[in-house]
Amino acid sequence: MPTYSYDHIHLRSMDPIATAQYFNKMFDARIVESIQSDGQPRIDLDLNGLTIFIAKADGDTPAGPVDPHLGLDHFGLRVDNLAEAAADLKSKGAEFSTEPRDLRPGVKIAFVRAPGDVRIELLERS
Repeated sequence: MPTYSYDHIHLRSMDPIATAQYFNKMFDARIVESIQSDGQPRIDLDLNGLTIFIAKADGDTPAGPVDPHLGLDHFGLRVDNLAEAAADLKSKGAEFSTEPRDLRPGVKIAFVRAPGDVRIELLERS
């Protein structure tokens, strides 16, 4: 049986550089410029080993679906201390679509809305 492992997340953005700068500012992701297989420029991010590709969307690309919707809904980032992470992100201007809260015993969550309506879950597990 084949073995599968994580490789990357691929985002489309009207302004890839601004999106990359957001991830750099909010999450300290390292920005790496790259070239796609079709020869077009792409911005890659390294977020502590999590690879994120950001490609330029065509001007006629439709906006993302309204929440909730089928398909990819969000991706999650684990943090050691959600209260501390939320305070840090808020000081940098992050928009929270769901404020930090207890989901169940031992699990706290929050959601940040990144450029392009990308939802990022922040998750603390104890």
